[in-house]
Amino acid sequence: MINYSVDRDGIATISWDMPGRSMNVLNNDSIPAFADAIQKAISDDAVKGAIITSGKPDFIAGADLEMLQGWSGAEEMFNNGMELQLMFRSIEKSGKPFVAAINGTALGGGFEICLACHHRIAADNPKAKIGLPEVKVGLLPGGGGTQRLPRLIGIQAALPLLLEGKHLSPEKALKAGAINAVVPAEELLTAAKSWLMNAKPEDAVQPWDNKRFRIPGGAPMSATGMMTFTAGNAMLREKTHGNYPAALNIMSCVYEGCCVDIDSGLRIETRYFVKTCMSPEAKNMIRSLFFGIGNANKLASRPKDVEKQSYSKVGVLGAGMMGAGIAYSSAMAGIEVVLIDRDQGAAEKGKAYSEALLKKAVSRKRMSEEKAEQVLGLITPTTDYALLDSAEMVIEAVFESREIKADVTAKSEAVLPETAIFASNTSTLPITGLAEASKRPANFIGLHFFSPVDKMPLVEIICGKETSKETLARSMDYVKAIRKTPIVVNDSRGFYTSRVFATYVSEGISLLAEGVSPALIENAGKMAGMPVGPLALADEVSLDLMYKISNQTKADLGDKYVSSPSEPVVNKMVEDLKRVGKRESKGFYEYPEDGKKHLWKDLPAHFPVLPEAEQPSVEDVIKRLIYIQSVETARCMEENVVTSAEDADVGSILGWGFAPFRGGSISQIHTVGVDNFVSECDVMAQKYGARFTPPQMLRDMAAKGETFYAA
Repeated sequence: MINYSVDRDGIATISWDMPGRSMNVLNNDSIPAFADAIQKAISDDAVKGAIITSGKPDFIAGADLEMLQGWSGAEEMFNNGMELQLMFRSIEKSGKPFVAAINGTALGGGFEICLACHHRIAADNPKAKIGLPEVKVGLLPGGGGTQRLPRLIGIQAALPLLLEGKHLSPEKALKAGAINAVVPAEELLTAAKSWLMNAKPEDAVQPWDNKRFRIPGGAPMSATGMMTFTAGNAMLREKTHGNYPAALNIMSCVYEGCCVDIDSGLRIETRYFVKTCMSPEAKNMIRSLFFGIGNANKLASRPKDVEKQSYSKVGVLGAGMMGAGIAYSSAMAGIEVVLIDRDQGAAEKGKAYSEALLKKAVSRKRMSEEKAEQVLGLITPTTDYALLDSAEMVIEAVFESREIKADVTAKSEAVLPETAIFASNTSTLPITGLAEASKRPANFIGLHFFSPVDKMPLVEIICGKETSKETLARSMDYVKAIRKTPIVVNDSRGFYTSRVFATYVSEGISLLAEGVSPALIENAGKMAGMPVGPLALADEVSLDLMYKISNQTKADLGDKYVSSPSEPVVNKMVEDLKRVGKRESKGFYEYPEDGKKHLWKDLPAHFPVLPEAEQPSVEDVIKRLIYIQSVETARCMEENVVTSAEDADVGSILGWGFAPFRGGSISQIHTVGVDNFVSECDVMAQKYGARFTPPQMLRDMAAKGETFYAA
């Protein structure tokens, strides 16, 4: 686990190499073993200095979050945190030089070990990541990161890395001053030993342990420090709306800790670490952003008895923005793509989308020209369906018309191998109905991508009534191959993501219809943690699309159709005012060519605003916008559209940007408490309408004291 050796020159090498793991992590087994190795080196008079490195391709990924979840409470967490701090301090105060030989990625606790060393040398590996990303899962660095990094590179330089959880390449880490040297990988250990052999006594003392030490750029109470924290707190508030305690606590750690000596600062950090870990936001983010997304990426729900499918060739029907994005993602995974459209020009235009993305990557030095040419060469734009003859899968991304989709299905199946999968990228039309046009309904499935495909990580896999488990398993293999995150849902109108996402937009428009101030609606949406307000999102989606979907749903459902309070507003915007959204530069917002978008000044003239005294509180508006999404998610679970709370949460965060600090639309119910959520929704249903009525599933869970998650 931790290999220890001493050479004839008295140089100890402490090498992390945890068995059965692809990455080294700090956990209940490795931490004591590492502490023992450190003490060996410190107590052995024959040891002149020590190298800390890894026997794996990467250094150390950080702390094992399962370990954190296993700690029983605040006291145990604080005691364990302080033990870690003292262990790192024993390195610094040992009187012997320690050097970190960073052979690959070093994140979180792994990089904090490096910061505790007197010198840091990294292998020249552009793919390696160095940083403290804890804030991304609702935590803060608990092994001295908030104290050592600001003392090393200055508060102003450290705060963005801590608050945004940025990863740095070795070269950028060197430029930032976070490490001391970058050398060729084959010279790493030699360079580390050379530094130790030439180290002077003062090299075994950290800068912050020198009585003359001053924080680079100034301490918190200096003029520069005061300006940094004043501006930083304002920017943090604007960006997070106070929803992410980890970010605020990081800011407090740096401010308070850098006003005192390092040992006091480390104690302050540990207290804030415990406070952050105990917060519901941290628990939610760890559950969904780490474990939930991790399980989805590992294909945890994949049918186990189906042989893994590898892909060498896929077809993409429709070279518009969605089809072009799917083609690009497939080619980036090394898969040959036949990109088909009605005419050659349209198909070529779809390939040009990939060419533009690849050129940008080359210009930013993220890819070589040779690699870009290789990827682009995998895409064949054409009108000829015969080129699909050896494809393992075809994905249609044509216009949302049953007739057009049926036509391309028939043309594809005429040439495809019997085993090939046919997938539809539809976002609204039920898969079971589309599969009626197929002669192989068992091989028919939905793969709902999100726009823009090259940036959005989620793929919603939709099983029709006749979709086989083999088709599901093989489709999950494809999603993993193109480095996307899959969730699996069953067939339904709007499936899961489109159906629940629509409730956020619809509720915002309903609030407008009630006379709530448009600015209040939009600001409440952002304060709730959503990426943008519901009216802005309606413009992005386009009001005429919402109008068409509503009318089509009404025609399909007949007497079973339940109208929404938002419909009259959408109808008026499209039919009377001819304002359809961002595409036409006029919707709920104006989109001036020479300025920023802003709410349409004439909105109040068409949708009168209540007097200020009658406006709801921002908390009430936030609650409506968030709760309506959780209610609809629960309905999807009750109807077996989405079958696991974990998939529901992952889909809500990655699919439409549900507030990550809430953990997802089901975690929101879990955090509030099922019984409390049901009671609050009953009150809201009385005030605002039956759409807030909680499903019977939640009432049953509340009655039995059941929860969605164990903790």
